[in-house]
Amino acid sequence: MEFINEPNRVYAVNENGKIIAEITFPDEGEKSVKIDHTYVDESLRGKGVANILMTEAVKIAKERKKEIIPVCSYAVKWIEKNGIIK
Repeated sequence: MEFINEPNRVYAVNENGKIIAEITFPDEGEKSVKIDHTYVDESLRGKGVANILMTEAVKIAKERKKEIIPVCSYAVKWIEKNGIIK
């Protein structure tokens, strides 16, 4: 699966161009991003795709020196589990 990176979004599409995985993290002011949406198509669930999306979003935020504000439920749980925010 190939992921497409945009400034505040990482996603993948299937052969028909339909989004099958996506995470969005818009800027929240100058110093932070808000992870507000994660989506993984049913056909991909349980395969670690959401983890890959979160890892990439966190990497991008850190490269941009932005604080991460998790909003969607998956992001909150992932951040807590991985000790990104204390």
